[in-house]
Amino acid sequence: MPSMLIRRSAMPGFNLAMGITVTMLSVIVILPIMALLMRGLVWGPAEIWATVSSERVRGALFLSFRLSVLAALFNLVFGVMLAWILVRYRFPGKRLIDAAVDLPFALPTAVAGIALTTLYAPNGLFGGIAADMGLRIAYTQAGIFVALVFVGLPFVTRTVQPVIAEIEHEVEEASASLGASRLTTLRRVILPMLMPAALTGFALALARSVGEYGSVIFIAGNIPNRTEIAPLLIVIRLEEFNYNAAAAIGIAMLLISFLMLFAINLIQIWSRRRIGYV
Repeated sequence: MPSMLIRRSAMPGFNLAMGITVTMLSVIVILPIMALLMRGLVWGPAEIWATVSSERVRGALFLSFRLSVLAALFNLVFGVMLAWILVRYRFPGKRLIDAAVDLPFALPTAVAGIALTTLYAPNGLFGGIAADMGLRIAYTQAGIFVALVFVGLPFVTRTVQPVIAEIEHEVEEASASLGASRLTTLRRVILPMLMPAALTGFALALARSVGEYGSVIFIAGNIPNRTEIAPLLIVIRLEEFNYNAAAAIGIAMLLISFLMLFAINLIQIWSRRRIGYV
């Protein structure tokens, strides 16, 4: 019988590494989620639904997820554009802009919130210009949108950048030599190659936006049923020692986020299969 070839990994100790990975994942991710769900089960589905279906909670959940989706879609478009510019073009200040993309990662969220409020308040630099035009940004839903775009943009840009760097210029030249216009090349060649990575960045930006707290509360105004986000409402319930209500809101956010990310993953699988067929 021919001898069987055994593929050995460059990283030894699979069992030990797998055990450590599963243990850390359980302690950091799975157990807290299970504790949240168990708290909800002990309290009862009826009480959870009564809490979640109240007008204030429904308004906060709808505001958080609606603005998070809009901000993630905005970042999906302009994050891909920014990544393309940083990879494909050379211009003065490129290194500075490339470094600035990572600022939301390093900047504390509370500091970001104070800075955005200072800029977009009615007496701020950008807020004053908007006020002269009859617009108001800070302490409105527009301010929340700006904060969510700020924290989510790097996720899309950094996820798409390596994929753009791997796309050879010859691909575009071949498409042009076959008579395709720039728009056709972008739509039929470039975008399908970027779609899986772009959707991953979109999902990361969406997940960050849904749970964002520090950079939003300063610029939001925090008016119930108008500019109050769900994470802030959870903190309010915790300060009132109403842990069951806080857990109920957390469970609702968990389920909605899971369904949204599940749908995004299905779209990613479809886009990868489509690229394989193309």
